[in-house]
Amino acid sequence: MSGTRTSGTGRRGFLGGVAAVGALALLPSSAQTADARPRPQPRPSDPRRPRLSGERPLYLGTYTSQQGGGTGIGLATYDAQSGAITGAGTVEGVADPSYLAVHPDGGTLYAVDERQDGGVTAVRLADRTVLGTRPTGGAGPCHLSVHPSGRWLLSANYTSGSVTVHPVDASGALGERTALVTHSTPAPGPGQDGPHAHQIVTSPDGGHVLAVDLGNDTVYTYRLDTGAGTLTQVSYAALRPGAGPRHLTFHPGGRYAYLANEVDNTAVVCAYDPESGRLTPGEPQSTGTGSGTSYPAQFLVTREGAYAYLANRGDNSLTRYAVEEDGARLRLLDTVPVGGDFPRQIAFSPDEALLFAANQKSGSVSVFRVDHGSGQLTSAGAAFEAPIAVCALPL
Repeated sequence: MSGTRTSGTGRRGFLGGVAAVGALALLPSSAQTADARPRPQPRPSDPRRPRLSGERPLYLGTYTSQQGGGTGIGLATYDAQSGAITGAGTVEGVADPSYLAVHPDGGTLYAVDERQDGGVTAVRLADRTVLGTRPTGGAGPCHLSVHPSGRWLLSANYTSGSVTVHPVDASGALGERTALVTHSTPAPGPGQDGPHAHQIVTSPDGGHVLAVDLGNDTVYTYRLDTGAGTLTQVSYAALRPGAGPRHLTFHPGGRYAYLANEVDNTAVVCAYDPESGRLTPGEPQSTGTGSGTSYPAQFLVTREGAYAYLANRGDNSLTRYAVEEDGARLRLLDTVPVGGDFPRQIAFSPDEALLFAANQKSGSVSVFRVDHGSGQLTSAGAAFEAPIAVCALPL
């Protein structure tokens, strides 16, 4: 049974797998830092967002320390209409960049360095310059995100079960960390050796930061002091023991979030209260992949809030859900073959016309066209080969 309380597996055995190697380069963009914190408001949900056209940049995360992996942050371009991907080089000098995020102004790319001595790296896109790496103070960072103000980088250390905050200066470079919080309660779930922070994100209203911990079967809610860069825990939501929560994604209305449970192969709709930051998990429901182990990885929700998609690594599929009751309900529609092996991460193009899936074990990126009227996914063609593709970030 799930509940919410108020209070002040080693790093996955999924890193192996032989991957095909593709040529991958970084495209320039402008840099400008936003200093003002945005006013709390839900994400845009206008379904009439214009379609993109022409060639667009696609950044690719990999493991540089694994056999068959890449040599840094890969880059390709994709055609915004057809979805066809073309390799274009590599930004080297970044170790195990398994997850990527971009600054709100589009000028700086950030990567985790998923190693025992974890780090986060900033890359200026205008001239492909690596601006430097800062230690996270934790082990095995696997996720990061930029606060909507553009002033803070948030990261989650999987192996050590902690979360970190770094300041972002006007150039996009990172300063010394201002916060490091280790998850100590509740106790680890069945079969877990400790906390394993898997994701850290800002709520749509901008008022809270949420950290998903697989090891403790818990989602923690923090307030971020936007002046000092410190985190204060305000509540935590406990999932049922052994759920193994991995990633959550908010509905654009800002009142519900969808949680992928990696260990017990379920999805959960969670109510969210913007005032208190309290997350209240509902009952677990099916991913549509049967009773086997499928390692659900990540949710996406369309901008109008009508459909949700879930990547299933064991089943090599994408589950389609219809979103109903203003976000309060997910109705299972079907599963769609992903066209690759072990879809670790999925992402929309900025106009949400395309969905990209990074397939870790097959070393490939699959692309689908998204029909926002019906929720249908249609393959855009053969998958693009990329070494141990664990993250695809289209801009």
